[in-house]
Amino acid sequence: MLKKEFLEQINNENHYTVPRYVFSYAKELGLDMNSLILLIYLINKPNKMIFDYKKIIKDINFTEKELLDSISTLKDKNILLILMEKNDSGILEEKIDISLFYEIIFSKMLNSEKEEKTNDDLYNSFEKEFGRTLSPMEYEIINSWQEKQISNELILMALKEAVYNGVNNLRYIDKILYEWSKKGVKTSMDVERQTKKREEETENTASYEYDWLNE
Repeated sequence: MLKKEFLEQINNENHYTVPRYVFSYAKELGLDMNSLILLIYLINKPNKMIFDYKKIIKDINFTEKELLDSISTLKDKNILLILMEKNDSGILEEKIDISLFYEIIFSKMLNSEKEEKTNDDLYNSFEKEFGRTLSPMEYEIINSWQEKQISNELILMALKEAVYNGVNNLRYIDKILYEWSKKGVKTSMDVERQTKKREEETENTASYEYDWLNE
């Protein structure tokens, strides 16, 4: 077979489309290669197709064990269901349903949009307080706090504390967050408790020093 004929032959074969969101969330869903291949195959087929395992094995070149293992993986992750439904003749047939997969993707996309909006609001708060645009390095520093599971609420509280002390510096805010972390501060209520405790300690110290001076 000539190379040209070979190229024409493979170009005339059926191709499977891989939506971008599959690549975006496959790793997050924890899919192995075989499960991913099966999912891509099913995405390109009508939903609730008849479960003809022999045809699937032939189409994607799986062994029977590989197919069953992949189906088991997708079922365990609530991506795939095997349903029993009656056809027009009233005969029960096994059908593959991946509707749950689309619900998972829709939910993740919504959460991603909310997260992006929340992050935009966070960056805008910093730029408003600093009176300037953040540098790429400053964006990285803020992102690193989030990667450490520090809530946006706590980051904004640290920003507020820095501004109150007249310091518009991310290194100073990083130090605040570090000190709070050592003290187990994780929420705005924790910050308020620490602030109140510090004020009480300051008042007690001032009162003690005043009495000492009078003596």
